[in-house]
Amino acid sequence: MKKQAVQRKHNFPDADLYMICLDSIRLALEDLKQFQTYGYDALRLKTFKSKCDQFKELPDDDELLGDQMILTEKKASYGENLKASIRSLMTRVSTKFGNRSGRYRKFGASKLGDMTDAQLVFCGRRVVRVARQQLDFLDDVGVNENVLKRISTATQEFEASVNRKLDRVSDRDIGVELRVIKGNDLYEELVILCNIGKDIWRESDKARYEQYCLYESNNDQKIARKEGTTLKKKVVRKGKQM
Repeated sequence: MKKQAVQRKHNFPDADLYMICLDSIRLALEDLKQFQTYGYDALRLKTFKSKCDQFKELPDDDELLGDQMILTEKKASYGENLKASIRSLMTRVSTKFGNRSGRYRKFGASKLGDMTDAQLVFCGRRVVRVARQQLDFLDDVGVNENVLKRISTATQEFEASVNRKLDRVSDRDIGVELRVIKGNDLYEELVILCNIGKDIWRESDKARYEQYCLYESNNDQKIARKEGTTLKKKVVRKGKQM
């Protein structure tokens, strides 16, 4: 069964979530005496701040995607090198046997441009194996161990590049999931902190109460304005993760 993707529990872009957490921690430190009556002390705030700092250092999806794209480009380059070395061999084979012969067909290299990465790797191995079996027949068209070594090396380099690219895809998936998990952890703590802050000032200081309110959409801001309140915290629009 496919693992279910971790879902974000908030609509804040990561950078805004981080800044709102820091702002809320600052507010709570100013109100620390009142927070302590709820069992929320300076140590918990320090732990919250530490988690924020760790979250800030996590690579975002642009970083991870950029790394993946670099390896994809390198893989394509290695793939073209492998195809070129195979085509060079097949030109020699065609010169010797013709491209409609059984000996030519045995190499299985007639559709290089349509092959998947896995098929291209298998093709590289196959043409080396088949050519080596026929070296005595192909010697007069320049097929030798040096030609086969070039193909074999190109196949190994391409296969390694494919594996590196797949590893980086997995790293990206893991990185995105970790960022969502850490972000959700911050958000849950942020909600707890803000709920305490609102409860402290609900009846005694409306302006301070508003500083602990979380607005995750532009619509929330409009509603707050209609009610005659003043937003003290930056309103964050719904959007894609940064």
